Amino acid sequence: MAQKKLIIFMPSIEGGGVEKNFFLISNYLSNQIDKITVITLSKKYKKYLNKKIKLVSTQFNFWDRIGRRLKFLISIFLLFKEIIINKNVTVLSFQGHVYSILLCKIMRVKIIIRSNSSPTGWSKNFIKIFLYKFVYSLSDKIIVNSIEFKKEMKYRFNLNTTCIYNPLNTKEIISLSRKKIKFNFFEKNYLNMICVGRLDEQKDHISLLKAITKIKKQIPFKLLLMGNGREEQNIRNFIERHKLNKDIKILGFNKNPYPYILKSNIFLLSSRYEGLPNVLLEAQTLNKFIISSNCKAGPSEILDYGKGGLLYKVGNYKKLAESIIDYYYNKRKYKKRILHSKKKLYRFDYKKNLSLYYRIVNSFN
Repeated sequence: MAQKKLIIFMPSIEGGGVEKNFFLISNYLSNQIDKITVITLSKKYKKYLNKKIKLVSTQFNFWDRIGRRLKFLISIFLLFKEIIINKNVTVLSFQGHVYSILLCKIMRVKIIIRSNSSPTGWSKNFIKIFLYKFVYSLSDKIIVNSIEFKKEMKYRFNLNTTCIYNPLNTKEIISLSRKKIKFNFFEKNYLNMICVGRLDEQKDHISLLKAITKIKKQIPFKLLLMGNGREEQNIRNFIERHKLNKDIKILGFNKNPYPYILKSNIFLLSSRYEGLPNVLLEAQTLNKFIISSNCKAGPSEILDYGKGGLLYKVGNYKKLAESIIDYYYNKRKYKKRILHSKKKLYRFDYKKNLSLYYRIVNSFN
């Protein structure tokens, strides 16, 4: 057992892939380490954490409704208090790394950061690049979730990182997918498609919808979008403007999307950048064919560089439309890719990857 206290820093829990990994990793470590504290302003998610874990948050739920940066600042104050009380600690940061690294260096505390998504989304900003490279180099260990991400960190920022794939609990996904749901949107003899993810600019749903306008007169289809976010109204406006209301449904965020994925024929991902998108692993677990943008980082690695699905250039909605149509008319030829994809899931073994987190945390004692 580890002797130091572990503090896990996760200011804002928002219900995405990062959060799923946060719960899995935190709960696993709580069974290996005696003293674990989670710092977050999203205390409504306490029920998803092991009872052994101490939750440090604010008294009122109001703070969970504020912006991310303000959450980071308040959470940094909570982290500061915890370090003062318990000096013999190691910090594992999931968010707000610049804030947590600087505090830990000032307080002379060891910090491990888990970087969740490719810097592609903002790496044209010179100031951000400088801050990212300098501050991240001060951390004691950087964990990334794909080999492609690891290479990108070395090439762009000369940062050495450790790759640990996202832990995938296939048994849980399959079990949850069998839950009965009332859902009559998908239709027989149609191409039933699904896209699960936040409705924000990173996920680039507009390119996906542009592709849909290209196929609407060629094949019968239904598209389900699962998620919520700042771009929802823009997406709804696009659907209304192109008279796609009968063909596309927005269901909102659901903590168990698996029964819906199971009912679909094809899984779509249109992101501009990622880290290692959990939703693709979950779709593979449920034997779904995948068409994904070839964004940095993760999709190409998950799909074994096209052997396990179809990849298209980010934003190339015409190519996405062509891929969807080709799949509709040639389903049989793509069955081998689904099988290949499923065989490669061993890389994301649940116990193997979680044990790597414990090994790293334990090495700081």
